[in-house]
Amino acid sequence: MTSFSKRMVSGFSGTISICLLTCFFFEKVCGDMEHDMGMDDTSEYTRPEIVEAGSKSFHWLCALGFLLLLPSVVTCLSFAGRIYSATFLQCICAVYAFFEAAVFRFQDNDGVENRTSRGTAWFLAGLTWITLFFGGLAGGTGFLVRSKRLQTFISNAGEKRLSYIHRGLSFLTVLTGWVKVCLAPVALFGFCREAHTGQCIAHGIMGSAFVLYGFIYVLVLVIPWIRSAQTSYSQDYVDSWVMCVWGVVNTFTEHRWGREGWSVHDYQHTFMGIIWWTGGILGIFLSRNGRRTFVPSLIIIFTGWAMSEHAQHLIISTKVHNMFGLVLMCGGALRIIEISFLLHDKRTLGNIHSFQYLAPFCLVCSGLLFMGANEEQLILVLRLGGDHSAYVLIIVSGAFLVYFWMIACLEFYLYLFERGKQGFLPKSYELQEESNNVSFELDNISDNDVDEDTTSFNV
Repeated sequence: MTSFSKRMVSGFSGTISICLLTCFFFEKVCGDMEHDMGMDDTSEYTRPEIVEAGSKSFHWLCALGFLLLLPSVVTCLSFAGRIYSATFLQCICAVYAFFEAAVFRFQDNDGVENRTSRGTAWFLAGLTWITLFFGGLAGGTGFLVRSKRLQTFISNAGEKRLSYIHRGLSFLTVLTGWVKVCLAPVALFGFCREAHTGQCIAHGIMGSAFVLYGFIYVLVLVIPWIRSAQTSYSQDYVDSWVMCVWGVVNTFTEHRWGREGWSVHDYQHTFMGIIWWTGGILGIFLSRNGRRTFVPSLIIIFTGWAMSEHAQHLIISTKVHNMFGLVLMCGGALRIIEISFLLHDKRTLGNIHSFQYLAPFCLVCSGLLFMGANEEQLILVLRLGGDHSAYVLIIVSGAFLVYFWMIACLEFYLYLFERGKQGFLPKSYELQEESNNVSFELDNISDNDVDEDTTSFNV
């Protein structure tokens, strides 16, 4: 087959896939319109009394800046080898984290902050100070190096190992900061207590997992040496293993096998775990030896469809779940198109196409939609006089900002790497550069120089 014929077949396949995706999307939307359930009866809901809204909003913005955004910049600096700049900014984060745990409170109208939010604040404060300590050791801070015990510890551990520990802890502070920032509204409105705790935990963990999954996708896409890494396994192989393990855990934790009866909730979540580990086994087999496969994306599509069909107590909750499932299905379908028709089962094309940014965004967006789909939050929307369309739009707006911050941090890291030529996983680049320098030096040595050196040696 000629190259022209291959391009024709490739273009035709891509067009067909996009048409199928468009038809599927419109069929789903039209089906939802035909089965429109109307609106919830809001006559029983009263408008909430929000006390000190201005100061609480400012407090949350400060927590967002000092516990999530600034630690993200610190992590970029740490991974790029800018240990002194990272340590300086981490001092600011550590001081604020201490005051957040010891002084500030995300209190509800009764003046109470739940224990989970309090515990997370203290854990984050301790983690930030420990991270700052290892950053000081890795950077050779003067007042730390004066101690003989610390000098012995540094010499035994090694500066390189300490820098790796500092990088890992810095990234962990970002994850913990995400949890704290997400728990703050929960504490402010008094959500997730008593019977609602389990639902909040499920939505928080599952939604954050999809957001993290989207971050990993865009990380592999943006960082060139990860995207072009010649490893013996593909990203789909790792995805299949993660889905398989997660499915096994989900299968045996969503229902007490043999100790209780089955409910609709048990059927839905347990069987979702089954499709994850069965599909994961197939994905592991098909993606062995570094090959690409569609299976992880297909699992995401079925997961989105199942979530969109989950009937809820509230109409607004059903509609938000429906939108979550639709966005998740689009993410899986776009991923299949990318692997099969854009990359042609290759790992990369060299340059990043704008289309490739869409699938990770769908994962991030679906994760935030699922995090915001718990019942108490949606009741608050009804009490404020909103509907599902306005609520979905504000969450998607947040997804745009979250996705922007992810890409901005990764681009900032690449900028630092290009300036400093050191960073996360740069070994292949360094080895290639060293081999080029060696070959260049050997080429400059003439045969006469070799003969002269030999003669002088014999004399």
